Amino acid sequence: MSLIKSIGQGLQKKWSGVVAKLDSLKGTPEEISKGFATGVAMSFTPMVGFHLLICLGVSRLTGQNGVAAALGTLAGNPWTFPLIWFATLHLGVIIMGADAPVRLPEFKMLFSEMFHSIIALDFKAFIRDVWPVFWPMFIGCIPFYIIVWYTTYLAIRKVLQKTSTTEEKEDK
Repeated sequence: MSLIKSIGQGLQKKWSGVVAKLDSLKGTPEEISKGFATGVAMSFTPMVGFHLLICLGVSRLTGQNGVAAALGTLAGNPWTFPLIWFATLHLGVIIMGADAPVRLPEFKMLFSEMFHSIIALDFKAFIRDVWPVFWPMFIGCIPFYIIVWYTTYLAIRKVLQKTSTTEEKEDK
């Protein structure tokens, strides 16, 4: 078996597991798909370390499924974050009309500084050390958030409605 084929089968198995988990949650396909989409889209924000808390709050306020939202945040992981950070930073710089950074920031240090300045309520350190990179990333994440949320919502809703319809047909 070729490497690509085995990777494809592995991804298909993971996707089936995610769909099965989402399908087993309580709530309508609409609530579940909106919650999952919120979690995935939240991974595109520069709020590293706070994705889960924020998406749970958003899902609670908007009547979405919180467990699905929490599962959606897993889209942001060590494999995807570098790509997300790079894309949101550069899109934000383009939107703001600024010059692209000569050198990429050290994201590990940046988010560590962000976390510590927020926990310590040291807003001077946040403005000095984090804001020059955080703000373009925040601006750049907005189009990604909208596109990712909408496409994820449509895809998951379609899959969940299909599995719900299939199960209803099998029950009859």
